Amino acid sequence: MDIRRIEQYLVAVKSDLVKEISKIPFKDLCHRMNIVEGSDELLRPKNIGLMLFCVEPQKFFPRTTIDVVKYKDDVGDEFDEKIFTGPVHEQVELALKYIKDLVIIEYVHKVEGRAEADRFFNYPYAAIEESLVNAVYHRSYEDREPIEVRIYPDKIYIISYPGPLPPLGKDNINKPIVTSHRYRNSRLGDALKELQLTEGRCTGFPKIRRALKTNGSPPPYFETDDDRTYFMVTLKISPRAKKMASEIGPKRVGETRVKTRVKTRVKIFQIMKENPSITVEEIAKATGLTVKGVEWNIKKLKQKSMIKRIGPKKGGHWEASG
Repeated sequence: MDIRRIEQYLVAVKSDLVKEISKIPFKDLCHRMNIVEGSDELLRPKNIGLMLFCVEPQKFFPRTTIDVVKYKDDVGDEFDEKIFTGPVHEQVELALKYIKDLVIIEYVHKVEGRAEADRFFNYPYAAIEESLVNAVYHRSYEDREPIEVRIYPDKIYIISYPGPLPPLGKDNINKPIVTSHRYRNSRLGDALKELQLTEGRCTGFPKIRRALKTNGSPPPYFETDDDRTYFMVTLKISPRAKKMASEIGPKRVGETRVKTRVKTRVKIFQIMKENPSITVEEIAKATGLTVKGVEWNIKKLKQKSMIKRIGPKKGGHWEASG
């Protein structure tokens, strides 16, 4: 296991153990994090330690990757593929950033007689994020199958193996209220929650539905078979986005995607300028982004010297002067 990755994780989750890294032996640190087991003479990493902190976890969990495939048409003859490897949480973060840059487009529709325009996305990012994190959380790491994200011109499939645990099944999985308190990878779920990649506690399905409804998108469709051998989420493109995309053409769609990222950063910049003491969590709430999404945009703004942080995280403030 990689001490650098362990340190990055402890910093990200604001653990008190950060202060102990240089003071105690590595094996004692791992024991306190509960990511190893056994005596000092026969010390072994636990699965959660290998999933999160091993340089190449695929050596121990073959094919447990996230494969993102973007098809250029519904036939599927032409496609671009990218495979994400490495620690589980890094796979998720990198795959989500890739999908966001590759797929997400914001559309602006000006309504006659109204000052404020309608803004919506082809796919709400929150729905994709929750669907992918849910797949990572509930997959089996004994089954040697990757998570697949298949992106078509008008829909996205997110597929993981095996299917859901009982009482969820093909007959009730699409009901509005589905509650299951069984978890396949509870330690991994706790880690993803600490990294703010998931809320946990059965909030996944409602969050996906809510994000799609708010965006004006069709509801999601969840699918499995009688034997629960797989789980698939289908997210369909917003009808308004599909119509506007056909009207403006593929070249303008690409330009729109770039403008969306720029507008997001400009919005964050303005928020910081108006309220220098605002927190990342408050910015996320104001913009509809995730905390990770806000942090990524803040990093880009810092690289362009548009903003800088003055003082500590608590009690400090933003200086937006770019």
